[in-house]
Amino acid sequence: MDRDLYRGGARLEALAARLHTARAMTKASILILEDDIEMRALLVRGLREEGYAAEGVGNGAHLLDWVTRSVPDAFVIDIGLPDADGRDVCQALRAQGIGAPVLFLTARSALPDRLSGFSAGGDDYLTKPFAFAELVARLDALLRRAGHDEAVTVAGLRLDPATHAAGAGGATVELTPTEFRLLARLAAAPGEAVRRRALVQAAWPHGAIVNDNTLDVYIARLRRKLTELPDAPAIRTVHGVGYSLR
Repeated sequence: MDRDLYRGGARLEALAARLHTARAMTKASILILEDDIEMRALLVRGLREEGYAAEGVGNGAHLLDWVTRSVPDAFVIDIGLPDADGRDVCQALRAQGIGAPVLFLTARSALPDRLSGFSAGGDDYLTKPFAFAELVARLDALLRRAGHDEAVTVAGLRLDPATHAAGAGGATVELTPTEFRLLARLAAAPGEAVRRRALVQAAWPHGAIVNDNTLDVYIARLRRKLTELPDAPAIRTVHGVGYSLR
């Protein structure tokens, strides 16, 4: 947040609340239980780049200790662990009343193995090796079923992260994931000038090389789509700063 743009305690507090709403729409928390250090690091980094708030632990004891302080929106649990069976960890979560969806990872593909994962309280099952895109798709589906991705109305727009759609005046337009993240960031501070750097950080993975023209192209696309929505706010250029939704 740029201090020169947002001053005053009440104003900062209101803006923080709007930002929290936008982040909640686009960033679910995922806790990964995977004993392979390299695999765990890859999953955490990949999911963060996809917009999740991902963290990882290496054994069942650490996961069960973690949830005494904070319960994530979903779990990714490897079944084959050095200190426990991932299915037993899942059963322990369910015994504590934790209902967040669990996606199992395993090298076992036999039907009895998959069924035992479901009977332990798991919600889905992915066999190694797997495509990372499939992992993301399965997590998205689990989170939608769990009710995490509920549409919200902010800045006169109804934003639905489950479908990456924006609506106003009874009309709806579909957005790409990047367009949706840009619009959510702008909608989090309606009427305020949002710096270009902040928009890039919100819409693209950390470390991505995004030049000025790329951001401008996406903003132009968003502007065209918003004109299809009656009574929708417009994206205005704030010269020397960035953009504003008003």
